[in-house]
Amino acid sequence: MSEQLPPPVQPEATEAPAKPVADPQHSSRTEQVLRDIVGGNAMISVLAVALALLVGAILIAFTDEDVQAASGYFFSRPGDTLQAIWNAASGAYSALFQGSIYNFRRPGFADGIRPLTETLTFATPLIAAGLGVAVSFRTGLFNIGGRGQMLVAAGAAGYVAFALPMPFPLHLIVAVIAGVAAGALWGGIAGLLKARTGAHEVIVTIMLNYIGLYLISYLLRTQGALQAPGSNNPKSPAMLPSAIFPELFGAKYNLHWGFIFAIAATAWVWYLINRSTLGFQFRAVGENPHAARVAGINVKNVYVYAMLISGGLIGLAGVSQVLGTVTTGFSEGIDAGIGFDAITVALLGRSKPVGVFFAGILFGALKAGGYSMQAAQGVPVDIVLVVQSLIVLFIAAPPLVRAIFRLPIPGTMRRARALNPKAMVTR
Repeated sequence: MSEQLPPPVQPEATEAPAKPVADPQHSSRTEQVLRDIVGGNAMISVLAVALALLVGAILIAFTDEDVQAASGYFFSRPGDTLQAIWNAASGAYSALFQGSIYNFRRPGFADGIRPLTETLTFATPLIAAGLGVAVSFRTGLFNIGGRGQMLVAAGAAGYVAFALPMPFPLHLIVAVIAGVAAGALWGGIAGLLKARTGAHEVIVTIMLNYIGLYLISYLLRTQGALQAPGSNNPKSPAMLPSAIFPELFGAKYNLHWGFIFAIAATAWVWYLINRSTLGFQFRAVGENPHAARVAGINVKNVYVYAMLISGGLIGLAGVSQVLGTVTTGFSEGIDAGIGFDAITVALLGRSKPVGVFFAGILFGALKAGGYSMQAAQGVPVDIVLVVQSLIVLFIAAPPLVRAIFRLPIPGTMRRARALNPKAMVTR
């Protein structure tokens, strides 16, 4: 009987390495962050500007003579019309860039960069006034009285600048303080009436615009007040050199130290809104004044403080105009519509200091480049105003921008997870 052999030993099966399992909660959090960024306010602002520029390009093409001529034979040679449209839009925006950022046609970097300094010069009062409007927005107020506050501030700073000789830099400091204080006082009137009588700040500030305009107009026509001695024109004397903002980069450029004041104001407003107790009260009242009152915040005082600060910042814009831009004397048009443009700047900047700062630079670029666009391409400067208006339109309608670009609504996944957490985990 043969010996039975043992069965062969089978090799042990080795287990395959386990594949890493993705954490569904981590992936959903990442997706939520991306959705918030893509559909957030910052992206809405950027796309609003892009849409406004696109519509502006269409308007530029419609008003261009070459496009109109080529469209007469569009069906026989459509390429000519398309080429004319491209030449009109690209030429206009190229002129806008070279008039506001850098001019490649000028020799040397020092000459080429001059348009950027012009942009910052135009942006200086826009930033200061935009910050003032943003402070009122964060408190739930609508300060539409920028024109009156700028005019009163310009009158006060201008009077100190030409009628009260002092040594530099004391003269400049006193003139700036006088202008800011006058603007704060003019804005504080609206805040006080809002707090004590319940008068709507929009109506009050509009009326104060007219009062400020006619008051400055009267003083500019009165000898011994703001009118230049021996002159019949409604214009002030030239500012004394000791009260003028020094040039920031020399006499070759128009940019002055008012831009540094605008940067300092931006930093100060950021600290005020985000880090100070008063800024917390501003935000609380702006979100819900009734809840803020229940929490112990004196809402009436907050209204007064907010309008004082708002008027003071807008007054700084008027000071910048008088002591930095129009130093040979000013008239009743010294505000140059900045008081109303500041509302657009605050809206584009989402009432946040940093956003207002860059929005002011953007609008400064549109102002500086608009004249170059008109001179180089014959584009009406009113197109720039249309673009600004379209920016406001698109910013005021976020659902429209989201629908055009199919952007997600921020926080939708977070709300869905809160309503049905199991469904979100098993996705």
